[in-house]
Amino acid sequence: MNFQTMNDAPLSRRDALGRMSLIAGAVATGTLSRAAAPSKSKTLIGLDGHSLRAMKWKSEQLIEYAAQQKLDAVLFNGFHYFESLDPAHLRKVKAQADRHGLAIRIGAGGISVGAEKYRDDYGSPVETLVKGIEVATILGSPTVNCRIGSIVDRYGEGGIEARLEEVADTMKAARSRAEDAGVTFAFENHAADTRSDEILALIDEVGSDLCGVMLDPGNALWSMEDPLEHLKVLGPHVRCMSIRDYTVWAAPDGAMFQWTAIGDGMMDVPAFTGLLRQHCPTVPLFVESISNSQRPLPFHTDEFWAGFPDVRASDIIDFLKLVRQGRPIPVAQPKNGQSQREFDQQHQRAEFERSIRTLRAHVS
Repeated sequence: MNFQTMNDAPLSRRDALGRMSLIAGAVATGTLSRAAAPSKSKTLIGLDGHSLRAMKWKSEQLIEYAAQQKLDAVLFNGFHYFESLDPAHLRKVKAQADRHGLAIRIGAGGISVGAEKYRDDYGSPVETLVKGIEVATILGSPTVNCRIGSIVDRYGEGGIEARLEEVADTMKAARSRAEDAGVTFAFENHAADTRSDEILALIDEVGSDLCGVMLDPGNALWSMEDPLEHLKVLGPHVRCMSIRDYTVWAAPDGAMFQWTAIGDGMMDVPAFTGLLRQHCPTVPLFVESISNSQRPLPFHTDEFWAGFPDVRASDIIDFLKLVRQGRPIPVAQPKNGQSQREFDQQHQRAEFERSIRTLRAHVS
């Protein structure tokens, strides 16, 4: 199998950087294009448990919080949210969510054995995915999210193509179990490990009946993609999603970026929600708020570019437009006498709740 993109032969490093410089100087600024008008069906809004990571809450506490916020769904994107994977305990979690009218989505974590941070806590990648199917069946989740790892896996032996082959083989091996359970897989672009064209190649290899997308537009920015364009490409395949806002700006060796509460960054919220309701109107819109930290994107360096050997300068035009438009935003610090944990808990909760208010204003 071949997970390389269908681009022409890649440019040399020197030519790529030269063309990027020309493109960066030529791209026009301006607003992002608007999506088609959304339908009148209700947009489901949910909590991604990672938004409140500093709270260290398990599934029961997150369900109660989601109910207090009058949300529609909750995402547990990993088994660590559950006190136990015993079926009896999971049925209690499901009953609690049902009492509050909350739908559940779940994730199984990494299923690429060659990924740097792959963990075999639940056995082999296939066994991990099968465990996800079992958990999803009990909790009523129609999908099992899964992923490779992070941007570092683009630089390992065989590059990201080798990791994608591992994911494809794992999904194929678990196909019959998924079909028997009526569950499908949602592959996540996690921490810049994959770009949209690579995900499309994975879906084509595994089959769109089995594999869709766990969409994280914020991570698309990390892999040098415009999150809105990323959504346009992958929208028809979305089966789960977690979103947050973002900003990106120029830096001497490329760019810096920072995620924000929805409404505080560069996201065209009406365009995003319009496209989501157009492509996947029944998929809950989970908010995964991550903010208050700046991250580098040193795409002018040989070391960074080595992880993206098949990406051409023309492939990042839309990303470069955002870089030219963006501005840095301040990073908040704890007040005198306030512990870092207390600050993180308060900040994360405030960011999430502000994001929810913004979304509701646009989808009501």
